[in-house]
Amino acid sequence: MALLTRIREPRDLDRLSPEQLDRLAAEIRTFLVDAVSKTGGHLGPNLGVVELTIALHRVFDSPKDKVLFDTGHQAYVHKLLTGRQDFSRLRAKDGLSGYPSRAESEHDVIENSHASTVLGWADGLAKANQVLGRDDRHVVAVIGDGALTGGMAWEALNNIAVAKDRPLVIVVNDNERSYAPTIGGLANHLATLRTTDGYERFLARGKDLLERTPVVGKPLYETLHGAKKGLKDFIAPQGMFEDLGLKYVGPIDGHDIEALESALQRAKRFNGPVIVHCLTEKGRGYQPAEQHEADRFHGIGVIHPDTGLPVSASGASWTSVFGDEMVALGREREDIVAITAAMMQPVGLGKFAKEFPDRVYDVGIAEQHAATSAAGLATGGLHPVFAVYATFLNRAFDQVLMDVALHKCGVTFVLDRAGVTGDDGASHNGMWDMSILQVVPGLRIAAPRDADQVRAQLREAVEVDDAPTVVRYSKGTVGPAVEAVGRVGGMDVLRRPADGTDRADVLIVSVGALAPMCLEIADLLDKQGISSTVVDPRWVKPVDEALPGLAREHRVVVTVEDNGRVGGVGSAVAQALRDAGVDLPLRDFGIPPRFLDHASRKEVMAEIGLTAPDIARQVTGLVAKLDGTSVEGGVTEAAEAAVLPGADEPGEPAEAARD
Repeated sequence: MALLTRIREPRDLDRLSPEQLDRLAAEIRTFLVDAVSKTGGHLGPNLGVVELTIALHRVFDSPKDKVLFDTGHQAYVHKLLTGRQDFSRLRAKDGLSGYPSRAESEHDVIENSHASTVLGWADGLAKANQVLGRDDRHVVAVIGDGALTGGMAWEALNNIAVAKDRPLVIVVNDNERSYAPTIGGLANHLATLRTTDGYERFLARGKDLLERTPVVGKPLYETLHGAKKGLKDFIAPQGMFEDLGLKYVGPIDGHDIEALESALQRAKRFNGPVIVHCLTEKGRGYQPAEQHEADRFHGIGVIHPDTGLPVSASGASWTSVFGDEMVALGREREDIVAITAAMMQPVGLGKFAKEFPDRVYDVGIAEQHAATSAAGLATGGLHPVFAVYATFLNRAFDQVLMDVALHKCGVTFVLDRAGVTGDDGASHNGMWDMSILQVVPGLRIAAPRDADQVRAQLREAVEVDDAPTVVRYSKGTVGPAVEAVGRVGGMDVLRRPADGTDRADVLIVSVGALAPMCLEIADLLDKQGISSTVVDPRWVKPVDEALPGLAREHRVVVTVEDNGRVGGVGSAVAQALRDAGVDLPLRDFGIPPRFLDHASRKEVMAEIGLTAPDIARQVTGLVAKLDGTSVEGGVTEAAEAAVLPGADEPGEPAEAARD
């Protein structure tokens, strides 16, 4: 790593010869494979942008020039070239983020890693430069071809193209993939461009031939030159970009540093918006990634660097349980169809797609379109299941509200990676869904506690044909089944007081995968002489009608959810109790209203106090206050010895953000 260790900031690249730059690229690939195989992370996307990132930092002057990435999971090389070469704790607490981070470097701008946003950022920054007279600065937006399937990108392009004199360079990193191969009309257009890089040579040879043809040559050339636009559309249909008023450069070999620098220098000199189209190979230079057709090692866990195989096997995941049940449902019901937003494999629809290829729709990175299209599918007589990461459903809220719910469409939204996901940081925690969806009339939310409940509640959800339903579950390995000991209304009773009645000091309302934690809380309370009942509502919206009556049999109500406290299940339960005239102390435990730094799930949960010992300690204090007594030690000592369930599984793959 002789060259890489000498790079502390981008201007260090200026001293390297072409041969040294090629050596540096090789060193970076070796470093990435070695480092990311130990920690897990986004390997394939970064192996594909090594030369491109080197060229960007040689041509532009970061941080004065703003280099933006969409999405940020392709910024590992950028980190290396801006002085961050300690990857030993990548995506771990107190280590490097898996995405750009303003706290790490002045070279980082966008921390949000939801795709298709970079062109909006670039448009705003370029406008700010213009208004403030900063004409010596450039804005460079690197966007993957997959992210161009998102509508936000085209809304931004429509505005960017208006200002012909506003410098803004858009680099399309075209690897034919987002997570999996990119689909849709834009993908087909870019594929056509990839096959026509001989256009300029063709035009030059034609000009030379015609100008040497006596009498008719020059007039004929001028006629053809006047038809140049039509000729370009015939040979290389880049006209789509030029029709918007955007200068187009490319396609460029994204692994040829000299060609990249030449193209970027031309774009830099052009005083207006320019698209530079670069062809790259995801996973380049690492054979296991190149041969992995599904996703080219987009996001990996801990692997053996020589083979690319996982270091350890994990149990069944929440995602795989859903995926298998979807196949079973598909065999039973011909009206079941599936939708994904560029994440077929990550959300578990791969098996369904293989068995029912005509009943699955990958819409690209277009969650808004997916939700509205689902409304159309439901209106047409089908039952669509839209599987999406919980954090990405935020982008389609208006469509869930106004297209699906308002029209009483039977659409099932399956939210993967709900709650604290941990190591991919603030933008990937699925901590808002049960809050923002509370306000949608008629919508119902299921929060399964184990694999059996995923299967059962998915089946219940797809039986609803007059309202949207939501099934949400966690990231990673699903734990053992948590058996019910009884039923009250539609709620499962997971634990009763020792006397077998429903009367107790504390009613614990357990939401989803936190059931084992809630049972541990009950055990800790029992050691303090505090009796408790633990119930799983199963469907957390609407609040079960039997809950207020059950609450009356207790002195305190406690809700525990892997979601934001503001407007979440706890708030809904409190409102239901007030409406029923049940006046009891209620404590809602959940995620505080702040963005959570990257760390393991266990570390994040401990930091925010969402652990059994922390909750038991506070509930004990509340009961003691009601009794007019004080508590000494007791639960604190028990808490010290308690082991928090739900620790991360080794080798858990990185979140599949999309380029």
